[in-house]
Order: sequence, then structure tokens, then C-alpha cells
Amino acid sequence: MLTDHRPWSETPLDLPAAPGAWYQLAAAGGWQIVVGDTAHPIAHDIVTSRVQGRAGLTSGWCALPFAVPVLCAPATGPGVNALQTAVKALTAEGLPLQRTVVALTSMGAGRLPPPVRAAATMLQSQVFAVVNLPFDPHIRSHGLTDAARLSRRTSEATATLVADIVRAAQHTWGEPLPPAPVPAGLQAPGPPVSTRPVEGVLR
Repeated sequence: MLTDHRPWSETPLDLPAAPGAWYQLAAAGGWQIVVGDTAHPIAHDIVTSRVQGRAGLTSGWCALPFAVPVLCAPATGPGVNALQTAVKALTAEGLPLQRTVVALTSMGAGRLPPPVRAAATMLQSQVFAVVNLPFDPHIRSHGLTDAARLSRRTSEATATLVADIVRAAQHTWGEPLPPAPVPAGLQAPGPPVSTRPVEGVLR
């Protein structure tokens, strides 16, 4: 995951919006996994891009090789209402809900509210997986600066989220995943050079 390690209170960096630029960067660096943390309003982006007759950011991210969309929402009534609106927009646009994972983040301790539990149950049949991330006061106050202090429930839920993302990719493209295509402008690396002695030549 590429990160600038700056405090959350800092203003966002001025970074390219085009998803393809991030794929180029990932390919150039030889990363095996890249997490793109975006904050654009999905439903608004889909509707606006359709009205303007252009490709939107959401479709651009979904079109990247081996991309697994992860929709994040607070586990509240308004949060799941916004999430359901986004899911309807994705469905109307024909974007890949079948490999999409939903992460619902609890905003406080205790059980999820009934509307959230009902929405999660309904979403199970529309997306690849729905994961509930428990409330963790350490993240709320310190972020991820000290991962060793995360609660056991948070660690288990995070492991489930990562496993579901990998399973969604494997379900779509096969296991093991085939090599990712090299973007235009980047040359594929040559075959590895062996350092082992060749029989009859070096001993």
C-alpha cells in the first residue's frame, strides 16, 4: 500500500485522479497488491458521467486488471441508505457487483442496529461478500500508528476482509491469478538471469 505517512489532519496530496495512472505506478514498482483508497461519491460519479457522456472514475477503477471494488460505509441507517443507493447505481451501470466486497464499519460498541443488519442480509445476494468491522476505540483516537494495539476482533475482521477480497479475485480470474498485463509505455522485465553454474562450463 502506498502511503505518505502524514497525520490525518493534513490536507490531501495533489495526486492524479485517473485510475490508469495508479496502475502504471503499481506496474513500474513491481507491487503484487495495491490498495487504492478513494473518497469520490460513487453514485454521483456514475450519474454525472452518464449525463456528460464520459467514462467516470468508478468505471475506470473497476476496469483495471484484477480490480476488486470495496465499498465502505458506516454501519448506521444513513450509511446503509447511501450504500444501497450506490449499489443501485452500480447495478444500473453494469459494473461488477459480483466481485465487489462491502465493508460496514461500526461507529460504536454494541450490536448493529436492526436496519443495518437487514441491509447487510439483503446485500449478501448482490455482492461477493459483506464484512462487519467492529468499533475499535484505538483506531478512532490513534489511527493505525500502532497496529499491535488493535483489538482481536478488529484483527480477525480485517483478516476476513482481506481473505474475501482475494477470494473474489480468484473466483473471477482463477487460482492462481494469471500474470497482470503490463501497461503501455512499460516494458516487461526480461527472464531472470541464473547464477547457478552450468554443467560442463563452470564448476
